[in-house]
Amino acid sequence: MSASRPLHAAFVAAAAAYPDRTAVVEPGRASITYAGLERLSDRLRDHLLVCGVRPGDRVGIYMRKSIDAVAAIYGILKAGAAYVPVDPGAPPARNAYIMSNCAVHSVLVEARVAERFRAELEALGAAVPLLETGECGGGEALSALLEALDSAGPAPVAENVWPGADALAYILYTSGSTGKPKGVMLSHENAVSFVDWCSETFSPTHTDRFSSHAPFHFDLSILDIHVALKHGAALVLIGEEAGKDPQNLARLIAAERISIWYSAPSILALLAQFGKLARDNYPHLRTVLFAGEVFAVKHLRTLCELLPDPRYYNLYGPTETNVCTYYEVLPPVPPERTAPYPIGKVCSHLEGRVVDEYGAEVARGAEGELCISGRGVMQGYWALPEQSARGFFASADGRRWYRTGDIVVEAEDGNFTYRGRRDRMVKRRGYRVELGEIEAGLYRHPQVEEAAVVAVSDEEAGVKITAFLSCKEQRALSLIEIKRFCAENLPLYMIPDRFAWHAGLPKTSTDKIDYQRLKEMA
Repeated sequence: MSASRPLHAAFVAAAAAYPDRTAVVEPGRASITYAGLERLSDRLRDHLLVCGVRPGDRVGIYMRKSIDAVAAIYGILKAGAAYVPVDPGAPPARNAYIMSNCAVHSVLVEARVAERFRAELEALGAAVPLLETGECGGGEALSALLEALDSAGPAPVAENVWPGADALAYILYTSGSTGKPKGVMLSHENAVSFVDWCSETFSPTHTDRFSSHAPFHFDLSILDIHVALKHGAALVLIGEEAGKDPQNLARLIAAERISIWYSAPSILALLAQFGKLARDNYPHLRTVLFAGEVFAVKHLRTLCELLPDPRYYNLYGPTETNVCTYYEVLPPVPPERTAPYPIGKVCSHLEGRVVDEYGAEVARGAEGELCISGRGVMQGYWALPEQSARGFFASADGRRWYRTGDIVVEAEDGNFTYRGRRDRMVKRRGYRVELGEIEAGLYRHPQVEEAAVVAVSDEEAGVKITAFLSCKEQRALSLIEIKRFCAENLPLYMIPDRFAWHAGLPKTSTDKIDYQRLKEMA
């Protein structure tokens, strides 16, 4: 596997090899060929360069999942910049913080959110040029923006920029322990080494049709987009609404002839329970990949019974490494099995070790923290040198090892089994969630006196989050009031499942909130 080329090089090569093949599909709306996607991303590259984008700059993407957004990703990469995607459904204030934090050069943003987004940026003192589009879909909004820019002054046709292996390719923001999201910096080498590993492991071809279920600000999207478009395959975009409706999703998999599926287990569990999978046929589906959280065995068993033909892989890894271990699940799932499947062995482009709290390697069979080293491991956190330093340790031979924070046990066959988290970070709906960020969001409500958030394992949902609150006034906020506030201040996946109001929260002998007691109460 070679990582000497930049992330967009494989797409450029595929566009030359398969110009007339379908590159991206928006089901029921539009599709675009490789040649069309190449032209659209080239035009954006040209205008970004005219606007002053230079290698190493960051350019934000605040757009719905669409052909427009895929073209934006490649246009930004071709200009030598790193793309910074944000959740289009998150509060504009959160997205403004992200764009301000990593000092983006400019942001591609849909007009529907531009006014409030601009106000939030101004409140932060960030003067960021906004390239506004209409409602994204089919590539039409981005095309219209580029035509408007052409009318003001056509951009000269430029050459693609080919950054070095260590140059930033993208920054993905994850939940942060300080209450603010933190930016994970991934280089071209980080990304390409992962994409190449996927090619080696799953053998995709130009006849495949990949699902794109994950939003573009989520690390699962790296496989969806860049592996599919490396091989001349079709990328089938699944919107947020369709992605939550199991029956419609099942019909879409059949109708769009999806051959490689990738999502969080919670979506596959919904499909198994409520998708009425027996109603349709799925002759094209050959690979099912899942990652982001533990897959409840009873739902995995049901899925394998309903869809016995595909190969199933459990993928594991934080955003900082993307996938770093994998395990093939061989159907059928035995009826007596209740324990989750292992997360497997370390991917070939990485190395792993299990250490104790002092950084010493533990014996096989003992619990310890999984640490990962190699070409797929992030550069660090944007503008957080101390946190970046804490996230790594150096071995005697000088290699950097990323501390995943996940406790595992290595079996005799070399497969790792996940035991839990070292800290207060949990996986929910495939997203990493720092419970402290939820608490920080709740504290922003003027009536909240105390806020403490705990997570407990749940067989059905994977994890349930409960917020314990005390109020500054005698009257507790109604459930509708607090949920509305959360919807305006937190991403959907961070909103607690349950809210409990108390006169005061339990304390330890040192007058700290007693989280152990709260876990028992939850």
